[in-house]
Amino acid sequence: MQFGVFSVSDITRDPTTGRIPTEKERIDASVAIAKKVEEIGMDVYAIGEHHNRPFFSSSPTTTLAYIAAQTERIILSTTTTLITTNDPVKIAEDFAMLQHLSNGRVDLVLGRGNTGPVYPWFGKNMQDSVNLTVENYNLLRRLWDEDVVSWEGKFRTPLQNFTSTPRPLDDVAPFVWHGSIRTPQVAEIAAYYGDGFFANNIFWPKEHYQQLINLYRERYEHYGHGKAHQAVVGLGGQFYMAKDSQQAVKEFRPYFDNAPVYGHGPSLEDFTAQTPLTVGSPQQVIEKTLAFQEYFGAYQRQLYLVDHAGLPLKTVLNQLDMFGEYVLPELRKEMESRAPNDLTPAPTHERLVVARRAKMEADLANTKEPVASDRDQ
Repeated sequence: MQFGVFSVSDITRDPTTGRIPTEKERIDASVAIAKKVEEIGMDVYAIGEHHNRPFFSSSPTTTLAYIAAQTERIILSTTTTLITTNDPVKIAEDFAMLQHLSNGRVDLVLGRGNTGPVYPWFGKNMQDSVNLTVENYNLLRRLWDEDVVSWEGKFRTPLQNFTSTPRPLDDVAPFVWHGSIRTPQVAEIAAYYGDGFFANNIFWPKEHYQQLINLYRERYEHYGHGKAHQAVVGLGGQFYMAKDSQQAVKEFRPYFDNAPVYGHGPSLEDFTAQTPLTVGSPQQVIEKTLAFQEYFGAYQRQLYLVDHAGLPLKTVLNQLDMFGEYVLPELRKEMESRAPNDLTPAPTHERLVVARRAKMEADLANTKEPVASDRDQ
């Protein structure tokens, strides 16, 4: 089981002080948070892609490459990389380069994005979003898996005898998760390719995500990648902690009420009752996270949103220290004890390399000419 942090990269006024951090302060904070993630023993740091205010993260691979140089162990990922408006050639090259720079500590979440104006800014039409997702991912997959690609589609110029450089590290492409909050077609794509499915379930009631995840699991088995319960699932979550739950609610309420993603909507109490947001004690965070396994089945990756809504960097780092001390050890122990023995391991570059070598050896064994004694039997 992998635990980590993801950032939506918002730049938001602190409602308790009135101060708005600068872009540089928030960019520097993302690096400090990633380093803290590694320090406390978590496994993943991920950051989203946005091209509009109030968000700063327009170039996740640049940020992650800088973080890679200052960390040793954590996986560096995205939430999300826009498969609809980015050129698949550029995605293929950027993430292969990041693979090499990080010694394989990289994967990515592909998504359509949730900001309509982004599409025309990059010469695309939002009405084509699903078709763009299918076509662009098909091309991206080929660019990583094939040395020389000739290709023609609807949404970009054709390619003739093209080789994406650098090639993926160890000839193994970065592991891909497909992120969705509402689109069944994305679950279908993830299942078809045997990729991961990341349900960033920070908004809607659990029943909505149960439907998407169950669809993905059923189709994953249908395409022969394994049993439904072995499908590779990741979930989002949120928390704000204090040793006393009432103190946590008191401290977090002004941030919740003014957050750009859900402020001025449902009350804090209603939101925590209906979504994965936990505002309370460490034990409450443990109990709510363990409930995800009951709702969605055993899964491989849990990411939390913690640096948002104007929370100061010092507060975020304190939250992570508390998580590392009181929550993480208990969650690891409990989730591993409850998971089935044949659950697919959480993806890492090393595991993908081993799997590729095993497949190559199996393919080679199946294509060998039978020896004389075999033919005589």
